[in-house]
Amino acid sequence: MITSGSPEPGTGSASEPGGSSGGGPSGSKPAEGLASGGGASGTGAAPGKRARLDLLGDTAVRLLVERGMRGLTHRAVDETAGLPAGSTSYYARTRAALLELTLARMTVLEAGEFGGVMPEPGSAPVPAADGAPPDLAALLPQDRDGVVELLASIVSDAIRGGRDQKIARYELALEATRRPELRGAYDDAGRTFRTAAVGIMRALGSRDPARHGRFLVTWCEGVMFDSVAGAGWDEPPSRDEIALGIGELLDGMLGATARPPGE
Repeated sequence: MITSGSPEPGTGSASEPGGSSGGGPSGSKPAEGLASGGGASGTGAAPGKRARLDLLGDTAVRLLVERGMRGLTHRAVDETAGLPAGSTSYYARTRAALLELTLARMTVLEAGEFGGVMPEPGSAPVPAADGAPPDLAALLPQDRDGVVELLASIVSDAIRGGRDQKIARYELALEATRRPELRGAYDDAGRTFRTAAVGIMRALGSRDPARHGRFLVTWCEGVMFDSVAGAGWDEPPSRDEIALGIGELLDGMLGATARPPGE
């Protein structure tokens, strides 16, 4: 449940953790879900609130990597982030809300892997001139070699510099199999990337972009999982090997069946 009109922790209000009344968590009325000002990622929130949500999300991701799902608690986030007791509960009262906040931050971080090409999840991309929904694929490379280079960079960087993010996401993915409320949020987050993959395949001339887009995502996800958490962790593929594999996959899916662009 999203609440409104509540003061932020750290602003000096008597109703917040660590406020002037010295009231701690018992003096506040934490939200059952996420605090007001946009979604869990803080999009649309005031700068101070967005920064606090980002801090909580980043800390939660770190805890997932270091301690696993059982180590992610409201108290652990407060302590690790150096915040007054009750600060995390102020923004996410329940465990479900804390997981949603973590997933929202995780999605924003993964969108950043596209180097600013894709819009931040939760933001409002500029619609087409005729008012139609924006086509995310239009923001991405429209040619085979450009797609290969982009995806090879994303997968290679994720295996090396983004390993912690992937471990945290795998923890959330497993938890989503046990929590229906997280399942929906997890699927919604992934839809942004899957939709873009379908658009990429359509732009490349696929006659079955939905199926091909799904398998493009599946291939990339499989390589990342094998290299980060699977049996291939000790000998991950090089960027050149990843690029070669993506190129072979695209060529195999498109082949002689690809329709001319614009058909």
